[in-house]
Amino acid sequence: MAHETEFDLFVIGGGINGCGIARDAQGRGLNVGLAEMNDLASATSSASTKLFHGGLRYLEYFEVRLVRESLIERETLMRAMPHISWPMRFVLPFHPSMRFESSTPTSRILNTVMPWMKGRRPAWLIRLGLLMYDNLGGRKILPGTKTLDLRHAPEGAPLKDKFEKAFEYSDCWVQDSRLVVLNARDAEARGATIMTRTKVISAERDGEGWRIELEDRSSGETRTVSARMLVNASGPWAGDVIRTKIRSNSTESVRLVRGSHIVTRKLYDHDKCYFFQGTDGRIIFSIPYEQDFTLIGTTDSEQDDPDRRPECTPEERDYLLNFANNYFKRELTADDVVWSYSGVRPLYDEGGGSATAATRDYTLKVDDAGGAPVLNIFGGKITTYRRLAESALEKISPYFDGLEGPWTAGVTLPGGDFEVQEAAAKIDGLASDYPFLGEKWATRLIRHYGTEAWDILGDATSADDLGRDFGHTLTEAEVAWLMDREWAETAEDVVFRRTRLGIRMSEAEIAALGTWMQDARGAARANAAQ
Repeated sequence: MAHETEFDLFVIGGGINGCGIARDAQGRGLNVGLAEMNDLASATSSASTKLFHGGLRYLEYFEVRLVRESLIERETLMRAMPHISWPMRFVLPFHPSMRFESSTPTSRILNTVMPWMKGRRPAWLIRLGLLMYDNLGGRKILPGTKTLDLRHAPEGAPLKDKFEKAFEYSDCWVQDSRLVVLNARDAEARGATIMTRTKVISAERDGEGWRIELEDRSSGETRTVSARMLVNASGPWAGDVIRTKIRSNSTESVRLVRGSHIVTRKLYDHDKCYFFQGTDGRIIFSIPYEQDFTLIGTTDSEQDDPDRRPECTPEERDYLLNFANNYFKRELTADDVVWSYSGVRPLYDEGGGSATAATRDYTLKVDDAGGAPVLNIFGGKITTYRRLAESALEKISPYFDGLEGPWTAGVTLPGGDFEVQEAAAKIDGLASDYPFLGEKWATRLIRHYGTEAWDILGDATSADDLGRDFGHTLTEAEVAWLMDREWAETAEDVVFRRTRLGIRMSEAEIAALGTWMQDARGAARANAAQ
């Protein structure tokens, strides 16, 4: 069969690593193809805790390089996407009796030099860690750490009275699945070919390159493309791709760790996140979410099968509730949970150790023993996706003469062409130009689409001008935009990835949206056939 398309680089996987690499490589002059077997960000990349953060707890494991790289990236990324990422303050309550998990390197040292502490962390040690956190990454935009008196500060109101002191520091929020889609859109705008719902059936070395068989999962049709180099960025399926698609002799593998989250109605009035520490070595966050909710997560549990849909188990739900109840005055129960989700982190398998202690750093391995090269991606954090992409291009560049250098730092993603401090003004401007929106609707649109919100709304003078109302501010104009510009094909794509409105919508509303989208796709195919 003749090759329909020839690529320089072909990426397997449409999560944040795959789309970030595709964008970077296309911007350096390579002709890039990307295949995602489902929707973009349909697995790990839409099920994160949704933070750009350095990973404060990783300092306990002395992973200083990872923390420093993540801290530097926070502000670099925020400047490039001020619509989908914004600063957030984190409150870390402290109590002298708090004990911590004993297996971290920090714990072992403390147990040796300060055995009388019996697993407790002195306040000065936590403050020292936060001092490092403030300064490792060359912070410029974000404010530094300060101490709170919880007896008088509003941040203390939701917490149990025993917590009288807290440390407040900075990290950032990010709309994770929108980050993926915007990277894919920018890659496509620069010339990349993005193929969603396209499964790689096989990839075989063919002389100096790869011969890749693809299946369109909507039509069942197959075709073959070629590429000089392959990138395996398939996340939880990276090991399966190595064994069954590429059929490589590589011994590299991934360790699947499930992280679950729960969402409740809004638990407090302020807009800050809580960082809660447990005695089992885990930490959880309690985060203001989608204006009217609170997000609590995450867990660390082993997952044995990437094809088994990850779900928050009743045990994980109860673990998170009990963890939060150690801090909040209000006793949370399962009845308070309005939604839950779970994702699988594909960590590099170093063998042994707990899921909590497994490294979040990334590992990149080139396999060219059989001729044509393949780059396998293991692990990584959403915060370091751009740096991971740059590191991937360093591995790729020896196979392409004259490849251009790094370029993505600070280059804005679609809709992000304004300054970080202008976000509130953009919301006010949109509400002023479209008075029928109101503050909440305008905030949602800017936080999802940035300056492209004006393109979606067009010349509308009322909500009726935006077409059918699917409920909760979701209109025909927005859905049509997502179908036309962002590869959305199903109701789930729209309400649980492009937006998070599915938390608010009823099953009947989501079903009605799905029917409308199916009819719209059918009409579009009919028009294209004429």
